[in-house]
Amino acid sequence: MKKIAGILYWTVRLVAALILLQTLYFKFTAADESVFIFTTVGMEPWGRIGIGVLELIAAVMLLVPFTAWIGAVLALGLMLGALGMHLTVLGIEVKEDGGYLFFLALVVAACCIFVLSQNSDKLMAFISALRKKFNWFLSGHSRVQP
Repeated sequence: MKKIAGILYWTVRLVAALILLQTLYFKFTAADESVFIFTTVGMEPWGRIGIGVLELIAAVMLLVPFTAWIGAVLALGLMLGALGMHLTVLGIEVKEDGGYLFFLALVVAACCIFVLSQNSDKLMAFISALRKKFNWFLSGHSRVQP
């Protein structure tokens, strides 16, 4: 059973990374659909290129076991932004794609949620450490904590 769980975990990370990586071609080559999307949301060209770079980073991090959970956080944030743009500005269907890009964003988001669920201990430890640092900062300390 543990072997199956490991295969599922690797597969989910691979699916999310492959989707992120294959869409980079369209962003970095200024494909018509990509330019249309980012023009519509007011982020062309800087948003298209910047988000492409962030998606590349997330994909690589998803493939590395040690950083998979960080890549999942980044990719989930990016996909929530993409889904938000689809639901508010773009529509589910973009340039008669039948909702394909929306579907891919949903798949990546679901994969990332699964990766995070498998790494909840690391995520909670990170959030706890951030909370400590933030509370320490708010308490008026100006020096770096030893």
